[in-house]
Amino acid sequence: MKRLLTAIAVAAITSLPALAQTVAVTNGRVVTNTDGGVLNNGTVIIRDGDIVAVGTGLDLPQGAEVIDANGGWITPGLFHPATQLGLIEVGAESSTRDTAADESVFNATLRVSDGFNYEGSHIDESRIDGITRFALYPSTGSSILAGRGALADSSGEAGSLFADDQFMLVDLSRSGARTAGGSKPAAWAYLRAALNDARTYPGRYMSSQTGIVLNRADAQAFEAAARGEMPIIFAMDDNADILRLIAFKEENPGLRVVIMGGAEAHTVAQELANADIPVILDPMRNLPDSFDVLSSSMEAAGLLFDAGVDVAFSTAASDSYFNTRLLTQHAAISVAHGADWADAFRAVTLTPAEIYGYGDRFGALAPGYAGDLVVWDGDPLEVMSAPTHVFIEGEAQSMETRQTRLAQRYAEIRSDAEYAYHH
Repeated sequence: MKRLLTAIAVAAITSLPALAQTVAVTNGRVVTNTDGGVLNNGTVIIRDGDIVAVGTGLDLPQGAEVIDANGGWITPGLFHPATQLGLIEVGAESSTRDTAADESVFNATLRVSDGFNYEGSHIDESRIDGITRFALYPSTGSSILAGRGALADSSGEAGSLFADDQFMLVDLSRSGARTAGGSKPAAWAYLRAALNDARTYPGRYMSSQTGIVLNRADAQAFEAAARGEMPIIFAMDDNADILRLIAFKEENPGLRVVIMGGAEAHTVAQELANADIPVILDPMRNLPDSFDVLSSSMEAAGLLFDAGVDVAFSTAASDSYFNTRLLTQHAAISVAHGADWADAFRAVTLTPAEIYGYGDRFGALAPGYAGDLVVWDGDPLEVMSAPTHVFIEGEAQSMETRQTRLAQRYAEIRSDAEYAYHH
């Protein structure tokens, strides 16, 4: 983990002439997510999109734009590890959904980036609640191989999708069992056959367009994941399935394995820690809706942290496309049920970035990290706290959404206007 600059380095940086894109955020409780810990009355200096200094008592660069946190909290931007932002606009309207292709002959080769709408209205809602980065997930179609996910920022601008083809989603949950033919053995058999197809690509496909279970395009798309060049996100909840996955990883040591769901993961927490398998968990998910999640508990996050498992928090129990803004509330629930505050906050910032290979770029406040920063008027895990400023790579973001404009419009209807549409 990168440390704070030494006094000499800070002096050297702050003596340089300020550029137009220099921002200094001051007078706040700085949560660094590094060995530097939490700094009272701290300052973060961002130049040309990157953090160049973090500390207390820093000299501000001449000409820098100064943002006074007024004693609030200064934190890294939130990183949501599993969303469908920009892939769904209205959940009940199929024409606005680009998450799955039930009738397609393609599965692994599907890319969520091809359906991503960077102007989706729910992205703005997430941004003003502190989410600056998020992972885009497909939904399962006609196979347990759902397709390839991507990473985006919440600026709502063209180019906000900054990393494509970052992971493969494989559904080994109860729904995956149904998709594979009706049972978990069928899902596991399909997975093993698919890995065989991908690992023998292109040789097996020199004289044919089909393998054991994958067509040529899907085998090519699955090859990188099958060879450990990108993570495979396995959707599963049941502890017996999780133990099977741990054994499967031991049989296939080259695979990069992550669990999404993990409702019963805490019951095998030490085994997961020993296997070095991260878990993407919703700490609010505790209502058993199937036999796979009977042991779900709001204490799960704390138990996983205590065992040393890398945990990132999601909002799956609320929604993955319009309630992603509740990420800090879900993290707070874990603290209320035994998790340490620092662990919970790391689970919505740095740990998700690490899971996707960007732990040296996002999720912390230290020199060299991107200037993704949020100023809060209070503890970010307190339900009544809210961001006052959001920066993405040093650029101040709009705190306005369609919802805020509507709220303002109808809160200020004039008494002399007969109808709302006259306002």
